[in-house]
Amino acid sequence: MPGPLSQLKVLDFSTLLPGPYATMLLADMGADVLRVEAPDRLDLTRVMPPLEDGVSTAHTFLNRGKRSLALDLKKEGSADVIKRLVKDYDVVIEQFRPGVMDRLGIGYDTLKAINPDLIYCAITGYGQTGPYKDRAGHDINYLSLAGVSSHCGRKETGPPPLGIQVADVAGGSHHAVMGILAAVIHRQQSGEGQYIDISMTDAAFALNGMAGAAALAGGQEQRPESTLLNGGTFYDYYQTSDGRWISVGSLEPQFSARLCDALDIPEMKSFALSQNPEHQQTIREALKAAFAQRTLAQWEEVFSDVDACIEPVLTITEAADHPQMKARNMVIEVAKGGGGFQKQIGHPIKFSATPCETHYAGRLLGTDNDDLQR
Repeated sequence: MPGPLSQLKVLDFSTLLPGPYATMLLADMGADVLRVEAPDRLDLTRVMPPLEDGVSTAHTFLNRGKRSLALDLKKEGSADVIKRLVKDYDVVIEQFRPGVMDRLGIGYDTLKAINPDLIYCAITGYGQTGPYKDRAGHDINYLSLAGVSSHCGRKETGPPPLGIQVADVAGGSHHAVMGILAAVIHRQQSGEGQYIDISMTDAAFALNGMAGAAALAGGQEQRPESTLLNGGTFYDYYQTSDGRWISVGSLEPQFSARLCDALDIPEMKSFALSQNPEHQQTIREALKAAFAQRTLAQWEEVFSDVDACIEPVLTITEAADHPQMKARNMVIEVAKGGGGFQKQIGHPIKFSATPCETHYAGRLLGTDNDDLQR
């Protein structure tokens, strides 16, 4: 059964992570994605280790289910190829700095004149306007400028370098997909196309959410370990006797009571509910001492039947093997071009009208087997 976006055709000019992740999500939902890649401009995800069969696992993951066109956009005649293609496409997504597509002769105004219904999405670090619009940056910079990093981490050690790219993916990729799908609905209702300007810094700033509301409307500047959810209370991670970690999210009274009973520290129940920083520090120390007495596996056994918002901190491979992930088909097998399959993280959105596949029909894009050459 075709995916819900099977009627959508996407022309993808993006590289690295934000754009390719967005178009991967669209392809997972059935969109026909054609990726335009310059043969003389290496996409670093092609060579990012580890490799399987000579191809980066990051590259094969981000480009599953897509077709590709090798095209040097700077060469004479390349713009004409794009102008012919865009007549039949619904969406263009690009990740260049502002003005680059115009200089290549395939900017929004040019393509819109050819296809008035076109939805054009530009993902950049800082957006198409403002004093930083031409400035270079990466995920860590966007999170910093957006205020996110300022209230993460520990007082003593400062903001942590995160293991996932929050501004790139939650900011750039996800907001691009939301914007594109909103524009598709708008076009269905009005017949009009749309230009979508996605700033990863804007999106990261918006992700401040409740912390942003507290700072802007409540006058409470956010700092590490100062609030309910960022380490200012017992809602935190605790190390076990074997050097592993366990997460404690037992905020509600019924959960904190069960936590204290399971740890045999019933005298801490009232402290868990207190807003007094000293009381919170006291229960944190009690939890730290208690969890240090047993291994992670032992604590998993203790809390296996205790509904208290307690879960182990798993590695990615451990998470992939967890019964919950297996039940949700969050690890899939994708066909490789040369035969066989590669394990990948699956699509997280489940649709009732489409089957939950364990094998993706679309092959992986390789280094030497691109569909089209120009």
